[in-house]
Amino acid sequence: MKQLSVFLENRTGRLEDVVTVLRNNGVSILSLSLADTKEFGMLRLLADRPDMAYNALKRNGFSCGLTDVLTVRLADRTGMLQELMAEFSGAGINVEYMYTWPSEGGSGESGAASNMAVVLKTSDMALTEKILAEKFRKFMLDIN
Repeated sequence: MKQLSVFLENRTGRLEDVVTVLRNNGVSILSLSLADTKEFGMLRLLADRPDMAYNALKRNGFSCGLTDVLTVRLADRTGMLQELMAEFSGAGINVEYMYTWPSEGGSGESGAASNMAVVLKTSDMALTEKILAEKFRKFMLDIN
């Protein structure tokens, strides 16, 4: 899945500028994460049309890029995230960032709906995908 990363000056109205450009170009935001420092912010978002979003923002003077990320919907099972992080750590994989986004529901072990997905960017995306496929397939409800 492609994620759009947008560098923003940390000032009033700048986030509104981004979402206005996206709305005016018919792009829907699926999920977003905003982190800031004193001087700038990093907006990461998943959009229904990432290439269109990227081009529209570039045309409007925003500094942005597209990045490959993994999206995984794991079963609703206590300890699932800890087990996943332990596998990554044991394989020498650094999780560079992670956030959640709503996804279509499924059921976990407990029968409770699992309606959140995890968006991952790691230091070794190929190995991350391999670990997910080999060791967590039975708990994964969806990947990308």
